[in-house]
Amino acid sequence: MHGWGHGGPYSVRMVQEFDKVGVVGLGAMGAGIAEVFARAGFNVIGVEIDQAAVDRGRAHVDKSLSRAVSKGKLTEEERAGIDARLTFTTSREDLADADFVVEAVPERMDIKKDVFSDLDRICPPGTILATNTSSLSVTEIAALTGRPDKVVGLHFFNPAPVMKLVEVITTVSTSEETVDLVSEVAKRIGKTPVTAGDRAGFVANALLVPYINDAVRLYERKVATREEIDSAVQKAAGLPMGPLTLADLVGLDVCLAVMDVLWEEYRDPRYAASPLMRRMVAAGRLGRKSGQGFYAGTDEAPEPRPTGRYAEMVREEETLDLGEMLIAPQIDDAMRMIGDGYASAKDVDTAMRFGCGYPKGPTELLEERGAESVVTTLVAMGEYSLTTVAVPAPLLMDRLPDTQEGEGHGGGCACHG
Repeated sequence: MHGWGHGGPYSVRMVQEFDKVGVVGLGAMGAGIAEVFARAGFNVIGVEIDQAAVDRGRAHVDKSLSRAVSKGKLTEEERAGIDARLTFTTSREDLADADFVVEAVPERMDIKKDVFSDLDRICPPGTILATNTSSLSVTEIAALTGRPDKVVGLHFFNPAPVMKLVEVITTVSTSEETVDLVSEVAKRIGKTPVTAGDRAGFVANALLVPYINDAVRLYERKVATREEIDSAVQKAAGLPMGPLTLADLVGLDVCLAVMDVLWEEYRDPRYAASPLMRRMVAAGRLGRKSGQGFYAGTDEAPEPRPTGRYAEMVREEETLDLGEMLIAPQIDDAMRMIGDGYASAKDVDTAMRFGCGYPKGPTELLEERGAESVVTTLVAMGEYSLTTVAVPAPLLMDRLPDTQEGEGHGGGCACHG
């Protein structure tokens, strides 16, 4: 028996029997997920569309494990054990006795629908099915099956063997037992689960990608150079890399896809992709993967400082600090998410620290700055049309120090976790 946490009777029964995991799709992400489960002691069956794709998936895992051995993080014996637990195949029918299956195919609903209708037919009724989608509707995927109570989103972050966060995404149909079990599985494979409902972007992407989009907007409007934007945010929040460097790393096409999903759901100017981002994607300038982006494909020489109206204004305006101009809207987004009841302050901070490498989460950054400083930045940006935040979040306004007595809030509110 595996000793995992405090699930209910269903959880305990399933956990005792839980052994075989399927992973459908062995690109960089799927191969990483297969490796994570095999490292944790599960027997894993990785499935791809043809033998060439299987070979590429196997190569991804081999390279990752070889790197771990060379760095002393795995012994040769441990690696051999992991390899023995991994099986690769081109047939989904081989998942007929899987206890748990994670789908990690490309982010296209037609492909995912094909996979899930197949899995629902092949797998036993008790098998839990998870999608690694980062932005598509888990509810829509679950509705294709005869077991919507056993379908969840299980969103890993890249690279899966390294990043500690997984978002466990529930739908209106997902049973509590399924959520408990999947959360326990996430812990067993060494991850920190954050549970949230099914809405566009979930927690981490809904906070990270609009922030990247904000940076692209400021760059597009010649507020500052790419180096100034990146270094200002790194200094302001202690981030390991700036937003434009991150855009190159993630891929501008990925950023655009998330922005478009957010726009489709909310139809709010906050989620309108920057025209520059859209044009760079149209031109094939996707970042590192295409060899051209904000930095990729350039000679890395520092850009000349812009001298236009916005650049001069930001340098002269005392209430506008370049780093804070990118941190403040993200804090506002986080407070809106908490105020909506979508996620707790703790979950928001956990998602950004473990999923995006933030040293401090948005509510911790707010505590450092104080609500007055954040609101002042947002209002000043609004006066110059430099933000898509129309009005600061109600929960952020509630925290202003001059709130009338009786209108504030006690220590039990959402923003205290």
